[in-house]
Amino acid sequence: MKSVGDVNEASIVSPDDQSVTFVELFFDLVFVFSVTQSVGYLHHHLDWVGVGQTVLLFWLVWWAWTQFTWALNAADTTHAWVELATLLATGVAFFMAVAVPGAFGEDALWFALPYVAVRVIGLGLYMRVAWAAHAGQHAAVRSFALMSVGGLVAVIGGAIAGGTTQIWLWGLAILLDVISTSVAGDTDDWDLHPEHFAERHGLIVIIALGESLIVAAAGLTSAGISGTVLLIGGLAVTTTCALWWTYFGCAKPTLDRELEHRTGSDLSKLGRDVFSLLHFPLVLGVIGLAAAIEEIVLHPSDPLDLPNRVALATGIFLFTGVMALALWRASGRVHALRLVLALATGAAIVSVAGVTPAVTLGIATIGVTAIGVVEHHRNDPVATL
Repeated sequence: MKSVGDVNEASIVSPDDQSVTFVELFFDLVFVFSVTQSVGYLHHHLDWVGVGQTVLLFWLVWWAWTQFTWALNAADTTHAWVELATLLATGVAFFMAVAVPGAFGEDALWFALPYVAVRVIGLGLYMRVAWAAHAGQHAAVRSFALMSVGGLVAVIGGAIAGGTTQIWLWGLAILLDVISTSVAGDTDDWDLHPEHFAERHGLIVIIALGESLIVAAAGLTSAGISGTVLLIGGLAVTTTCALWWTYFGCAKPTLDRELEHRTGSDLSKLGRDVFSLLHFPLVLGVIGLAAAIEEIVLHPSDPLDLPNRVALATGIFLFTGVMALALWRASGRVHALRLVLALATGAAIVSVAGVTPAVTLGIATIGVTAIGVVEHHRNDPVATL
């Protein structure tokens, strides 16, 4: 770590060959807890209102993370002031994650205030780095920061208002976030570093997938060892590993290659669409999967009810199906086989009722594994029709 006294002698702008650094990984640890909290919230509120609230909550968590990822992509993350800003954001985000379970109740403001603080720290860091880079990037970041104010105000206003107004205002915040990133992304001045950017998003996918393993392991530890418990544990691990395979073994090489071949506004727009926007429902799918696994390990002998079967099916479809959309956006090709297998797997999970959780989880395992096997054995790593 460079000493604070040396900051004026070091460039705060990212070098072209920067890799992910330890301070970024430390920052991500807070979001492990945020994912855990989101899984718990969904598991305890598995109805239409709870699902909608989980989507709103996790969008805010996601947007805080992805905005900071853009800032750190532009910055030299070994620079003392960048490290200090990241550590400060890590501490603030910790309290945001703690408040997730009560974000639609008495802790709404305790969630909103640290959320806004993390966003402001990230925007401030981004503007400082862009100012040191060049006038075009500084203008782009300044425009994005100004357009982001509306969403931040909506989050605070919703937390103060509570009730139905909170839901509407937080939904408005999401809309404003999407509009601001859509408008600001149409410029050549973002200077995105594709290898670092793709690596950061790959790591957050690993964090999310790891959460499903943590949920399974925690439940199985408390349940004690039995044949049924071991079978469910094996199926949960296999399903998660198969999801890892479909992303890192089959899809990520194509996404990385397409990102590295783009320049200027094409690069920034692809990064925005494929990673900042489409990775949100992809990771949200893992939260749905983990919530269903938590229910399975808590009641290993009881047939999975419809809401949890829908959560499991939707989670798998979001992860594998949205990945197909990301691949289409990146390469321009329709990945129909992935979509067909994802839909068939989800339909089978939902329609087969009254069976033990091991059978339901087995259907998920077979479906996700089939996607990985079929795509792996194609000449192209991504199966297309």
